Amino acid sequence: MATTGLTRGMGSFFKECEHPESRWSRCPHEYKIRYRNAAGRQAEESGFVTQDKAKARLAEVYHARKNSPQSQRKAERVQKYGGMNFSGYVAEWLKGQRDLGPASVRNLDSLLRIHLLPAFGSRRMGTFDHKVVEAFIQDMERNGVGLATQTNAFISLKAILLDAHRLGLYEDSPLAGVKAPQYDPRRAVIPSVSQLQEIRDAGDDAFRLVTDLMSGCGLRNGEAYAVNINNIVADDVYRVTEQVNQATWSYARLKHRKVGEYRDVPLPARTRRSIEWYADTYGTVDGYLLRNPTDIGRVMPHYVIDRKWRRIKKSGLADIPEGMVLYGLRHFFASNCLSNGIPVTDVAEWMGHRSIDITFGIYRHLMPGSISRAAQLLDLGLAA
Repeated sequence: MATTGLTRGMGSFFKECEHPESRWSRCPHEYKIRYRNAAGRQAEESGFVTQDKAKARLAEVYHARKNSPQSQRKAERVQKYGGMNFSGYVAEWLKGQRDLGPASVRNLDSLLRIHLLPAFGSRRMGTFDHKVVEAFIQDMERNGVGLATQTNAFISLKAILLDAHRLGLYEDSPLAGVKAPQYDPRRAVIPSVSQLQEIRDAGDDAFRLVTDLMSGCGLRNGEAYAVNINNIVADDVYRVTEQVNQATWSYARLKHRKVGEYRDVPLPARTRRSIEWYADTYGTVDGYLLRNPTDIGRVMPHYVIDRKWRRIKKSGLADIPEGMVLYGLRHFFASNCLSNGIPVTDVAEWMGHRSIDITFGIYRHLMPGSISRAAQLLDLGLAA
């Protein structure tokens, strides 16, 4: 079956027969047409005796679609936004992002300022396609941009371009076929048990508490800084209710959760004792353990623990794996869970991941399962 196209957007006519196109005018088979209707869905019609009648019907459908109110509104949007440069479009787009928390706004501003606007600031919105996006990712790779930053920059660009696509600026999504930056699990540097102990012992009491919370309960940095004695809801359960916001230096809702939402995580006995010891030794303020060293009326800022971490790395007092960052303490929690057979669904929930795909993508190399291992276990079950 051959097809013949017309002006872009009009569709095509064809015959479903064994004859080549050069003989269509003489063969007895009817013509068919294929086009996209007003809803954008592909449609077909048949029963056209001549090529001229098939073309005439395609032209009729095309002009009806072009003159519909919906198409006219789309044309107006394309005219308004297609020639707008990226920086101007982003300024309008940002006004609609009212659900972003302060930390997300700060991160987005950084990505725009450092990566997206320098690359696309003056580019007209109507000129984006998959080649432009692919080139942007390749440039970040060549320039040695960290993979986490590459991923976040791509996600931000994707959100902006999908918004433009919904307005009708592109016939085909400029993201179609683009391979997003891929997470390399080797970058999740995880300390061994002995290395974790050395790291813990090299810090002061506040740093040791943070180490125990991140490695024992899987808390994020900011969640550990907001530790509260009243959140021990059972001997083996800690309730994560808030975090210290890096941008505002205040307590804020959890990532990916609304105000008032929480998640319960396992509380190892060692971590519980660490919390209780610190509270007995230093006291609390409304139940909070970690406070600003210069003013206990304020929250513990991120930079305090970050500085302690850098001093430990510089001191050489602990055997720290090459490339490990403070977040590696949280990676240890995931590794400990998965290597002991705890389901990845539970680990994803405890770590507060938005999707199990995130957990699986980062930590799948830590999961002990394999086809051979599964076959052995299934065989044992069948033999029982």
